[in-house]
Amino acid sequence: MDFKNAEELLSLCRREGLPISRIMLLRECALAETQPQAVRQRMAKALSIMRSSATIPLTRTMESMGGLIGGQAWLLALHAEAGKGICGAVLQKAVTYAMAVLEVNASMGLIVAAPTAGASGVVPGLLLALQEEYGFSDEQLLDALLNAGAIGYLAMRNATVAGAVGGCQAEVGVASAMAASAAVELMGGSPEQCLDAASTVIMNMLGLVCDPVGGLVEYPCQNRNAAGVANALVASELALSGIGQLIPFDEMLAVMYKVGRSLPCELKETALGGCAAAPSACARCIH
Repeated sequence: MDFKNAEELLSLCRREGLPISRIMLLRECALAETQPQAVRQRMAKALSIMRSSATIPLTRTMESMGGLIGGQAWLLALHAEAGKGICGAVLQKAVTYAMAVLEVNASMGLIVAAPTAGASGVVPGLLLALQEEYGFSDEQLLDALLNAGAIGYLAMRNATVAGAVGGCQAEVGVASAMAASAAVELMGGSPEQCLDAASTVIMNMLGLVCDPVGGLVEYPCQNRNAAGVANALVASELALSGIGQLIPFDEMLAVMYKVGRSLPCELKETALGGCAAAPSACARCIH
């Protein structure tokens, strides 16, 4: 059940008549020489951590170690409670949860890197919001996380998920691709639609730089997790409606990797360019 690229993954799904999540589960069992229940138990622990990190900042403000973020998720929750939200229930909740996870990460709390700490809010943000709005069970979310894991694995194997190598397109971009694919399967989409959504996400985030203010995984990372959730939701909607993707996921990963390697070093996690070099950002770091 092993696969090295998306083409092989789709071939397995078609041959076995199984969704991406099931193929990924069988792969994990074969490589780790373990049983499905053991894999699902580990994934359940990850889901529990995701849920905790997405909700703790909604009950109390959490200031980051660098002092650049803290309280944003709580403000979003208050905004929604006041009936002033304009994004709709799923996106509003997803954005709130995504930003909350980044507050936990930046305050040295426990999060799940999905695929990285700086992009850790996207996957739980979207999946938890969909669960609340559509009533999915935790077992269904575990399948969605297995699907997301398959996309993350492909990105790590065939490109990169490191901002220092590929920019933020490789971190929040890949996280958003993982979330989009997982959401499509959760909503009943086919493996082909999952990969279409993942490809669309990467296409929409090509060239996104990694420019952390002060070298901290706080700002603009938190806002980009929120934007990544929105991108994932849009890509999922497109795929589920039947809109295909001209460029297959394997090719899109190759494009992303090439673009990332073409970015100047100042725009790859060095805090020497982009937002990090803005006068206001530099002044904030001095204080």
